Amino acid sequence: MTGFETTGHARVRVQTKSGIAAMIIGIALLVALVAMPWWASQGTIRSVVELCCYIAIAQMWNLLAGYGGLVSVGQQAFSGIAAYAMFAMAQNLGINPFLAVPLSLIAPILLAIPTYGLLHRLDGPYFAIGTWVVAEVMRLLTSNVSYVNAGAGMSLRVMTQYNAHERAIGITILCALMLLITVGGTYWLLRSRYGLALTAMRDNPVSAASQGVNVSRLRFLLFIAGAAGTGLAGAIYFMAQLRITPESAYGPQWATVAIFIVMIGGLGSIEGVLLGSIVYFFADRWFGEYGATYLVVLGILTLMVALFARNGLWGLLNKVVDAPWFPTRRTLVSGGGQ
Repeated sequence: MTGFETTGHARVRVQTKSGIAAMIIGIALLVALVAMPWWASQGTIRSVVELCCYIAIAQMWNLLAGYGGLVSVGQQAFSGIAAYAMFAMAQNLGINPFLAVPLSLIAPILLAIPTYGLLHRLDGPYFAIGTWVVAEVMRLLTSNVSYVNAGAGMSLRVMTQYNAHERAIGITILCALMLLITVGGTYWLLRSRYGLALTAMRDNPVSAASQGVNVSRLRFLLFIAGAAGTGLAGAIYFMAQLRITPESAYGPQWATVAIFIVMIGGLGSIEGVLLGSIVYFFADRWFGEYGATYLVVLGILTLMVALFARNGLWGLLNKVVDAPWFPTRRTLVSGGGQ
């Protein structure tokens, strides 16, 4: 990619030096992630896997709320059903657990289609409450299905056929693919011709529709993509945990984490998700032991950012230096024939 597009008699820049540097660093980090089984401890690998799942879930929520205007507080319905589908296929049907992870994405997609069909006519808080209701329904249903051991949960005992090193290799590869799909896929989408439509829909859906953007169709596709990406993160997270229960799979903490990360980092920006994920990850490690007090502080911090720094940490950083890590703007840099 040259970083330029030719339009008539002008050149349009679609890449920046900071973007190229971030791409190189990102590739190096992905290589380091895949190589972790050969240089990192099992505890470090589990922590990094958890951070990767936070990034993926938050980015999917950011795509929904930041561009589609779909504020969901029930994304745990999709992470939970995908994780349970993976456990059921691996533990009950004997499918290779690493193959069961991508196959499990069928479940959140199938759930997302009727969910959106039921909720798409709702706006704002009504849509958000509807998604939470769906998640609670899934939790109650799962708690009463004996095939997945009901409320007692399931253990992924089939993973004992692999040693710790082999499990680490498989999970880190899945994490790298997850980041490529959720973060890289979002960036590719925003850089494509659909990116302009998404940006227009984010800024003013009514105006975007008047210019020919099919807002309803785009929102539906975003909802399906968000469900699949969230489901992928849920399947990988619980594979690393080796155990799942309805409370942990469908708990509201997933939506809470995603909202906190996006609000702190910056709504509608990939960079904000990365910053917010890092802040949450270390805050959880350092202060999580304080329980309810810690959660209250996170809530107050989110509220303060929403009131006084609506663009989050990335917005504040942008005021100091304009160096996007994932540039999506098209800038006219020169004229003349080509």
